Amino acid sequence: MTDEPTTRLRLDLAYDGAAFSGWAAQPGLRTVQGVLEDALATVFSRAPDPPRLTVAGRTDAGVHATGQVAHLDLTPRQLARLAKPHGSRPSPDPAEALARRLNGIAGLRSDVVVRAASVAPAGFDARFSPVWRRYGYRIADAAAERNPLHRGYTVWYPAELDVEAMNSAARQLLGLADWAAYCRPREGSTTIRELQEFEWVREADGVVVAYLKADAFCHSMVRALVGAGVSVGEGKLPGERLLGIREEAQRTSEFKVMPAAGLTLLEVGYPADELLAARAEQTRARRDV
Repeated sequence: MTDEPTTRLRLDLAYDGAAFSGWAAQPGLRTVQGVLEDALATVFSRAPDPPRLTVAGRTDAGVHATGQVAHLDLTPRQLARLAKPHGSRPSPDPAEALARRLNGIAGLRSDVVVRAASVAPAGFDARFSPVWRRYGYRIADAAAERNPLHRGYTVWYPAELDVEAMNSAARQLLGLADWAAYCRPREGSTTIRELQEFEWVREADGVVVAYLKADAFCHSMVRALVGAGVSVGEGKLPGERLLGIREEAQRTSEFKVMPAAGLTLLEVGYPADELLAARAEQTRARRDV
């Protein structure tokens, strides 16, 4: 460890989750964090402590992302290494240079891409500063075009779904609540979340997409809510039952949790720069409680 001052960089990431055992590094398993931190260790091979990543939301095995966010802290020497000019070329921007190197190590056919890298504003914390996360879940039901090119991120479902009924049920669930019935509990984690958006849309190709936004999601919450909505759309559950299940605060077998393949983290929302530090402090305090 070092007491040197550090500079925080923000990384915007996208990945196909199919071949990953989730985000978090795990011994003997291929994970998004593991692949990226291995690449960071290569970039900073002369550093005694390669930088580690902190992520906005740890996605599960098989879950994709187009709008994931992470941060890392670099020492002055690590920054200088990135900014080292090559030949007569001017010194590169360190953040842009890091993105190029990580993508270069990953290769042209990589299933994880650094979409952008930048120096983070003061107070930024990828994990604790967000005010919301937004996910999408794609389902090709019996009324939709089943495009085999999209099968990696779209679940095929054998019944036709009633989107209007699904939206009516989804609207009842908006707001701050205890989502224990729709989560797999993790020790020390709260199941109280604010669901800010839950909407079903049938796209031009017939694919049904669920869009969900919340201040944060507990483990398996999105896939459980989607599964409950699908049961309503198929006529297996009355729409008002979704609210009843939540109020009972108990896991149930009345619906099936949907598979990971259809789920994508689309975007992470952050407050204005001057509010980042306060938001991070507020979130840490709530998590500690």
